[in-house]
Amino acid sequence: MNIEQQLQSKIDLKTKPLKALGLLEKIAYKIGKAQQTLTPQLTNPTIIVFAADHGLAKEGVSAYPTEVTYQMVLNFLNKGAAINVFCKQNNINLKVVDAGVNATFDSHPDLIQAKAGLGTHNMISGNAMTQDELDFCFKSGQQIVTDIATTSTNIIGFGEMGIGNTSSASLLMSTILNLPIDQCVGRGTGLDDTGLERKKNILSTIIDTHPKPNNAKEALLQFGGYEIAQMCAAMLEAYKHNMLIMVDGFIASSAFLCASNLEPKIIDNAIFCHKSDEIGHKLLLRSFDKQAILDMNLRLGEGTGCALAYPLIQSAVAFLNEMASFESANVSNK
Repeated sequence: MNIEQQLQSKIDLKTKPLKALGLLEKIAYKIGKAQQTLTPQLTNPTIIVFAADHGLAKEGVSAYPTEVTYQMVLNFLNKGAAINVFCKQNNINLKVVDAGVNATFDSHPDLIQAKAGLGTHNMISGNAMTQDELDFCFKSGQQIVTDIATTSTNIIGFGEMGIGNTSSASLLMSTILNLPIDQCVGRGTGLDDTGLERKKNILSTIIDTHPKPNNAKEALLQFGGYEIAQMCAAMLEAYKHNMLIMVDGFIASSAFLCASNLEPKIIDNAIFCHKSDEIGHKLLLRSFDKQAILDMNLRLGEGTGCALAYPLIQSAVAFLNEMASFESANVSNK
């Protein structure tokens, strides 16, 4: 038997009915297959939160002012955000990347400086970023993961912070999947009905006034954001290092959509951690033909879904490695 057949047999012969552990069995199989072993391990788990501002935010596509991006990065660095709490609870390393916040930060041991600009350009009047800025984002994202790989990390999660970034994610989703923009746009940080309608109208105008991109890199050039582009590149680099990739919510999934457009095999290493309350995320997950671990009406971002799902990923590895088989436990199989 090859390694895939051995893994499935090992899972099936545990002291349980077939498929009784549901999604945990699929996760265990995925991890074992990625690591090409019957006894996989998770080492030095790390979550990276990419933060950047968006020029489009001044058009009122978010319920929050743009300065919240800067303020939340400071909150991350002061260990006061939800992602800090959940990472501490589950012994996950956390790094924060300034991919393009419209402010400057003092040096900090948990902050990675990779600023592509002081926020993307307003898509109403042109592309979100220049080709040089996109190239910088890809080089930066790759280098960040290359550096983390030296710490023996073999499972990595991706989160984000950026007021206005659900608009970029919706535009990326719409153009790459050829879906009507209305199916991809949600309330983001909590827009009311009037704000949601304004957001839809603005994004529809942007779709109509931009040429259709031919690939994910062209889409990122047009629609941004810096944090999504760096996340996309970081995911691709994580795949090159054969890391398990924990994908957070709607924004992170849009970055993964871009990454999978550039390298389809990356799906083999991806674990989708939660289904966001954002309207487009269900369709986005369906496009990958994957089930998320959690469905808890989360829409915070920051990588919180990754941190919350990580203990269940640990459980998948634990049952594969430690649970008795029918034979070893002298339990009768049917």
